[in-house]
Amino acid sequence: MASFTPLSALGGGALIGLAAVLLLAGIGRIAGVSGVLSSALAWPRGDVGWRLAFLGGLPVGAALFYWMFGDSPVARSHFPVVLLAVAGLLVGFGTTLGSGCTSGHGVCGIARFSARSLVATLVFLTIGIVTAVIVRHVFGVTG
Repeated sequence: MASFTPLSALGGGALIGLAAVLLLAGIGRIAGVSGVLSSALAWPRGDVGWRLAFLGGLPVGAALFYWMFGDSPVARSHFPVVLLAVAGLLVGFGTTLGSGCTSGHGVCGIARFSARSLVATLVFLTIGIVTAVIVRHVFGVTG
């Protein structure tokens, strides 16, 4: 998408919320992607099917959106690969340290009025803002 479109953002947010509610109401599980993924990789007996379906729905949902609307995000081709690798490692470390990710804490935890999730989400946002400032103004990476 070339620019911010409030209706698509609202629709996407509503669908994420709906998925989280359906998962919690349907099988009593939190829709935290990092937790779902790490548990799926451990192959828990009798508990892997819904996890694989949930994770498989992420790219399928993106493909359906592209098919329906013909618009997809444009990847940054000039972003330094080293920074991408470091970012991926830091995100993995952060989700481990914070016992979850933005979907688990930011969407599901805050909706359940979890003080721990509120603090985690504030930390995520603060670190994200600081990181964006550093990458842009210290490393000079833009756009």
